[in-house]
Formats: sequence, structure tokens, C-alpha cells
Amino acid sequence: MLEEHKFSIKTVVDVERRVIAGGGDMHYDCEQVLLDDGSTQENIWGASFMPVNQKITYDSIVNLRPRQNRSMEILDPNIRERVAQIIIEFLGKL
Repeated sequence: MLEEHKFSIKTVVDVERRVIAGGGDMHYDCEQVLLDDGSTQENIWGASFMPVNQKITYDSIVNLRPRQNRSMEILDPNIRERVAQIIIEFLGKL
């Protein structure tokens, strides 16, 4: 997952199904993998994970949804927490 960006992993998380797609150049690529696998748009959120310091940033164009989230950053603290839990569960030991 670190091939494209040496210190950061682009991820997209389905908070309902508790699945994650990661790696690649853009969050969009991960988003498409989850959509093709049966996820629904309102349940998937983009973030980036830096394994070296376990830092998560919650900015991605896939988060921009006028009816649900009016920013590239995930604004809802509950969704942010769910995204963080899933990322750490799957990638926290890298």
C-alpha cells in the first residue's frame, strides 16, 4: 500500500460493512473498489494514514457530498471516530 506514496496510505472505509480499500494514487481508486464490491456511497469515507506516526487525516474529495458532508474533510465526529477505528484495526500494526 505504500508503493505510490512512501509515507502515507490513501484509504477509503465503509463504516457499515467495516471494510477498507487502500493504496494507489487517489482516494477515488479505493472508492471505486468498494463501490464495485457492494458498498453504498453514503457509507464510504476517505482518509489518509501515516503508519510511521499512526496519524490519520480526514481530507478527501470523496467526502464532499452536499446533502451529507459539505467539506472535503469529514465533519461528523462520530464518522471520524468510526473511520479511525477501522483504519487502526486493519493498518495500525504496519
